[in-house]
Amino acid sequence: MADSLRPEPNLERDADWKRRFRLPRVLVQFAHGHPGRALVASNQSGTYELYAYDAGTDVLRQATRRPAGTLYGAISPSGGYIYYVDDYKGDETGHVVRVPFEGGDLLDMTPSMPKYTLVEPSISDTDSHLGITLPTPEGHDSYVVEVIGGRPGDPRMINRSKKAAFGPVFSHDGSLSVVISAERFGGLDFTLTSFRTASGEKLLELADESSRVEPAEFSPVPGDPRLLAMSNRSGVMRPLIWDAVKGTRTDLAVDSIEGDLAGVAWSRDAQKILLLQTDRATTRLWLYDVQSSKVTKVPHPDGYVGGGCFEGNDRVLLSWQDSTHPAQILSVRPGSQSGDVRSFLVPKDVPKSHPWTSGTFRSSDGQEIQCWYATPEGQGPFPTILETHGGPTSAMFNVFSPRSQIWLDHGFAFASINYRGSTTFGKDFEKKINGDIGHWEVEDMVAGREWLVKRGIALPDKVFLTGWSYGGYLTLQAMGVRPDLWAGGMGGVVVADWVTEYYDEPDAMKGYDVALHGGTPEEKSDEYRKASPINYLEVLAAPLLIVQGKNDVRDPPRQVELYEEKAKSLGKDVTVVWFGTGHAGSGIDVEMAISHHETMLRWIYGVLKREPR
Repeated sequence: MADSLRPEPNLERDADWKRRFRLPRVLVQFAHGHPGRALVASNQSGTYELYAYDAGTDVLRQATRRPAGTLYGAISPSGGYIYYVDDYKGDETGHVVRVPFEGGDLLDMTPSMPKYTLVEPSISDTDSHLGITLPTPEGHDSYVVEVIGGRPGDPRMINRSKKAAFGPVFSHDGSLSVVISAERFGGLDFTLTSFRTASGEKLLELADESSRVEPAEFSPVPGDPRLLAMSNRSGVMRPLIWDAVKGTRTDLAVDSIEGDLAGVAWSRDAQKILLLQTDRATTRLWLYDVQSSKVTKVPHPDGYVGGGCFEGNDRVLLSWQDSTHPAQILSVRPGSQSGDVRSFLVPKDVPKSHPWTSGTFRSSDGQEIQCWYATPEGQGPFPTILETHGGPTSAMFNVFSPRSQIWLDHGFAFASINYRGSTTFGKDFEKKINGDIGHWEVEDMVAGREWLVKRGIALPDKVFLTGWSYGGYLTLQAMGVRPDLWAGGMGGVVVADWVTEYYDEPDAMKGYDVALHGGTPEEKSDEYRKASPINYLEVLAAPLLIVQGKNDVRDPPRQVELYEEKAKSLGKDVTVVWFGTGHAGSGIDVEMAISHHETMLRWIYGVLKREPR
């Protein structure tokens, strides 16, 4: 074993890596119409639950208490209510419910409907309308629920899209609705369609050829039909203002800012707009003046900004973290040179962590790929963990990641690659994998391994793959497609067979699979076959550990059971560890996360102690 490694895994209860997992980490969503109020998902009880937070009083009050925890929710723009899907043991199937921000009784918002899967509710500024889109065998049906006297009315369908759809989102008083749909172009290219909410009258469509158009939020001014949105027709996301009644469109004058630029929030008088720049996996907030088109930088530390809103007229609230600081809320003053920074929800007693560094390398076709990497104490090269993020339409940023620090504490180097398919690197980069998934991502992983070896960071015979969700899929796929390169792999909540996954997952998931592959398994049988790790098991050469949920609807268990069965029949070194909840699993339950990583530590030390292959 390499000299940098601890001789044995540190499994003590107070190990730094366990303390990082147990830190009260937060995910923040601001109520744009009530500055200072926020919805916080925190693990401070040991399981992620939703909390109501008021920055003015610095009070954090627990809003949910459920056996499998609660990670996803929404706060109404008014700050009056918290919404989430009340599911069973993390299966993401149930009803949208709401509770008052100050606490109170749970209210089912769609009591007359059968249970549904994966709904992201939209709420009007006045709490008068709720919007949901339900995937069904007939299509994606968008509903409006009008709230009268504090009670929800019967859901009313205003649109059916044969392809993926979301929303509807609402104007300030709910009189206008906008549905996001892939009906026109297919894939992941979305358009916006506006409606009169009361009558369901279709008004206008905003569409950019072969591009994705997404909404941010309507103007908060009563009666204002302008929607802040963004489109990637230029090759990167750019913000725009669309009048959902007249159809006029104004693309914001922000050409001098590189990368994707998304609308985040309006000021309460709709005179300023907060913009979030994401360029090559880095983030920066900007302030845009609607009248003058002037853009100014919002002062904040380097790291990852997860969102923001206006706090009165002269301050901005934002969620911030980096590789050595857990997520917290910052209040900054844009007009101040220093930012006049105030901090909220700052964790205490944070173990010292290894900082990440950004690096770039060329893939097999010459495309530049970005990664984050860190090294332990000592002289390299080191045994190395090569991670791939989930998604794929996501990106790894400079974030506080206990999953990375556990390896660094034990003497491994760590790297996380933003492979083709990742966002923030332009439309062509993101779309490169469509119809050919599992190919270019693996090419980028192979090139990343070569770069780490050439730089003296990685030992060539001790590079291990890891990832969760789509990253878990890529772990299995790379180990099958390029079996000679890896010392082993550790995949969490993985895709092992896309065909079985498609038939076992809810209708809510099928549209995304169709978009990635370019069709259904019947229409694109070769693409599904080439993309499925189960078809490469015969050549699998290194040990593999899979951690999978029995109640996972995104990556259902049967496809992993088939992979495990076939691996055993072929005499392959594949270990599957099952847990009883859903896809979020150890992402919600802190002690489950620690248990899973103890398993991974024991497993990798066992692999390293074996005779070389």
